[in-house]
Amino acid sequence: MNLPPLTPEDHAALAQAIALSRVHMQANDGGPFGAVIMRGGRVLSEGWNKVTSTRDPTAHAEVVAIRLACEAVGDYSLKGATLYSSCEPCPMCLAAAYWARLDRIVYANSREDAAAIGFDDAFLYEELPKAPQARAMVMQHVPSHDAQSVFAAWDAKTDKQLY
Repeated sequence: MNLPPLTPEDHAALAQAIALSRVHMQANDGGPFGAVIMRGGRVLSEGWNKVTSTRDPTAHAEVVAIRLACEAVGDYSLKGATLYSSCEPCPMCLAAAYWARLDRIVYANSREDAAAIGFDDAFLYEELPKAPQARAMVMQHVPSHDAQSVFAAWDAKTDKQLY
C-alpha cells in the first residue's frame, strides 16, 4: 500500500496526541495514551486514556476521541477524518475507528512498545480470529426465535438508517 506522505499538520497533530498522553498520565487520569481527531485541517476532538479515573475499561484515548468527535459533528460517521494516536490502537480502538469510518490512523508507539511497559494486546489479537467456542472466554450461542424476529423486523423496516 502506498502511504501518503506525512504533512506538517500530521506531525503537529501527532505531537498533540503525545502531549495529551504525557499530561494526563502524569495527572493520573489513566494510562499513557492520547488521541486527536482532525478533519479538513480542524481538530474535531482530543481524547486521553480515562480507564482508571472513570473506572471504564472502554475509555481508551481513541474511543474517547471518537465519541467526542462524533458528538461534535453530530454524526456517527467520521469519514474524511484522521485519528492521531500516541500508540497503535488496540483491537477495540481499531474496531471503533473502522465503525466510525475514519479514513486514516497515524500513530507513534507500536503495540510492541506498549507490551514492553505492560500493555500487551497480543492475547486479544490471538483470540479474535478464533471460532467463538475456541476462545478463552466462554461464549454460548443460544439461538432464539424472539431475537430472530427482531432482526426480521429490522430487515423489513422501511425507515431504518443503515450505518
